[in-house]
Amino acid sequence: MITKVAAFYQFAALPEYHELREPLRAFCAQLSLKGSVLLAREGINGTIAGAPEAIEAFAHELAHGAMFGGRLNNLELKFSTAEAMPFGRLKVRLKKEIVTLGDEAADPTRQVGTYVNALEWNALIAAPDTLVLDTRNAFEVAMGTFDGAVDPGIKSFGEFKDFAAVKLDPAQHRRIAMFCTGGIRCEKASAHLLARGFAEVYHLKGGILKYLEEVPEAQSRWRGECFVFDERVALSHGLREKDKGHGRDE
Repeated sequence: MITKVAAFYQFAALPEYHELREPLRAFCAQLSLKGSVLLAREGINGTIAGAPEAIEAFAHELAHGAMFGGRLNNLELKFSTAEAMPFGRLKVRLKKEIVTLGDEAADPTRQVGTYVNALEWNALIAAPDTLVLDTRNAFEVAMGTFDGAVDPGIKSFGEFKDFAAVKLDPAQHRRIAMFCTGGIRCEKASAHLLARGFAEVYHLKGGILKYLEEVPEAQSRWRGECFVFDERVALSHGLREKDKGHGRDE
């Protein structure tokens, strides 16, 4: 049977996130889901897999169930499939940040860049005055990226703010279009740049995965494959599985 995979996140105030861990873990276990979920005061982030009906029940609980009380009703959620279960076990972890940048001024619930949907992305990055910026780690960029994108050469997302401090200038880089796997890193990165005084900051809504899902391959400006953090390793256009192997943690 085909396994359904859900990648999701939302920045939302979860002050009691410590207390949510066990109910969420138990709910996932009851549905026989596997994968990784991060909970923090600032929100939720994760990728889980299981039977299609179990994934549907999980998504419904996050957005509409009593557990989160309607606070996750703007969830960024993307579905794909796998020929086999891409995770070995279930992990629900507590973190200081759901994606680690280390900048308290970067708060996507207060300010965030302008979202650009997948079908409008090509026109934005083709404009000559747009700096196209890949916010992912160097090994991810090496597997695939957009035409003309700048590789920050970072080993982890926490290094992005150092790259921005040295290489980006609000006076010189008036329009920045950034992207990442599913969108979450761009939320933090765009909030960071706006706090530093950059005027126009755009990011690809839903990330590379949404682009590969919606944009026909013949019209695509994506080159290569998109690394994903599970045993599928990489996906191509149409979110098709590519190489087999073992994923690594973000």
